[in-house]
Amino acid sequence: MAMRQRKLGTDGPSVGAIGLGCMSFAGAYGKIDEAQAHRTLAAALDLGVTHLDTAQLYGNGVSESYIGSFIKDHPNRFSIATKGGIVTGPQRRFDNTEAYLRESLEGSLKRLGVDHVDLYYIHRRQQDIPIEDVMGTLVKFKQEGKIGGIGLSEIAPYTLRRAAAVHPVMAVQNEYSLWTRLPELGLLQACADLGTTFVAFSSVGRGVFSNRMPVIDDLPDNDFRRSNPRFAEPNYALNKAIVSRFNDFANSQNMSPATMANAWVLQKGEHIIAIPGTGSPEHLAENAAAADVVLTEAQLAEIDRLLPVGFAYGDRYSEGQSVGPERYC
Repeated sequence: MAMRQRKLGTDGPSVGAIGLGCMSFAGAYGKIDEAQAHRTLAAALDLGVTHLDTAQLYGNGVSESYIGSFIKDHPNRFSIATKGGIVTGPQRRFDNTEAYLRESLEGSLKRLGVDHVDLYYIHRRQQDIPIEDVMGTLVKFKQEGKIGGIGLSEIAPYTLRRAAAVHPVMAVQNEYSLWTRLPELGLLQACADLGTTFVAFSSVGRGVFSNRMPVIDDLPDNDFRRSNPRFAEPNYALNKAIVSRFNDFANSQNMSPATMANAWVLQKGEHIIAIPGTGSPEHLAENAAAADVVLTEAQLAEIDRLLPVGFAYGDRYSEGQSVGPERYC
């Protein structure tokens, strides 16, 4: 099945406008085994979802291993991005040194069963290493043929500009959705100016833009949302009351809330792709449907009325979760 395509960077591959975020494969939102991950990846092929986004961090390689075991029998069907630069363990820290990034990349390639990925991100910046030096390391990886393009995650516009002065940045990945609008304050614009694709993660608000809004008491103890301010009371009840009106509107327009939420993201710029995460073929189908939707001016106006900028109660991250993402504006 063909899907509307968008390019990664100016000279990277064309990929489906909706990709698949694979953090869910590592159990961040409930346990998923390899068979379930493979069913989701098979559905992606059927739906025209061609871009997979994973990371060394996701389950300490579990997500990458699940992808690797699938693509062994389905080679050259996906464009794959992965990420490195976070040291896991009791004292989690960021390490952007060449030695650690090289070790991380080699591990990712081994788990994926490939000798090259189309896109490699710095998952989080180590602030005491100049971004120019980090870019130098990534340029080496590209020259060695190990990566096709350079990516940066959760960064500010000023970091992108410094990085792009060294070498073109293929993609920047930050959270962006109807309830997380920070990228509109300069990052979307900087990406467009520099020929960098903006990759929106959590584009369905970690499941809130859905007919199956999360029930917090039913979530696994290790679910990310249990410690997230927007899902803590009283914030969550207030958010649900607002978001449910959007969800009802989406249904009244003959599309699921997830489809409408992703379509809204895509419509904010031709240089944007979305990578909503899921381990469910059914949810993936709702996400993928957004690639074929063009919202009308009337629909966009109603969305703005129902979900005005800044409507969400609670920050997008707790204090513990917010270590690493760069702040701006």
